[in-house]
Amino acid sequence: MTTCSFMQAGRAAVCACLVSSVAGVSGPAWAALGDIAPAVSPVNAASKANAARLLAGGAVQVTQSVDAGGTRLSEYVATASGEIVAYTWQGPSAPDLGALLGRYAADYQSGVVALHTSGRDGLHAARVDTPSVVVESGGLMRSYVGRVWLPAALPAGVTEGDLR
Repeated sequence: MTTCSFMQAGRAAVCACLVSSVAGVSGPAWAALGDIAPAVSPVNAASKANAARLLAGGAVQVTQSVDAGGTRLSEYVATASGEIVAYTWQGPSAPDLGALLGRYAADYQSGVVALHTSGRDGLHAARVDTPSVVVESGGLMRSYVGRVWLPAALPAGVTEGDLR
């Protein structure tokens, strides 16, 4: 019989939660990271208080909305290409990461496994940094925050610090 510490058990639980958040995806509820943003995406149409702002002299349009679980989502779209380059969230429930990540979900899952294997995954927060996508997520029950972005797709003048 093997035993493990509470820290090891916590890391395993975090890894299982991160992987399961991507594994059980039935289909995106809105446009995914890297997709061309529709003129009126469902995430924007679902919001009663939809606010749009521009970053870096108009290089990125940020649209905020609230999902069915009460979580505020911000969608970052490169205005020149129309590509969704990032999402951020804050609220009582974590968004469906599989839907947000779309074609980058497999890269994320590989990053989660590597993070767990190396023992660098945290109990309440994690950063998965792959060459194609970066995912930061964390929080406690009913208070989740996070962001995902495509480092290579961020327009000139936009940094990860602008994604909040």
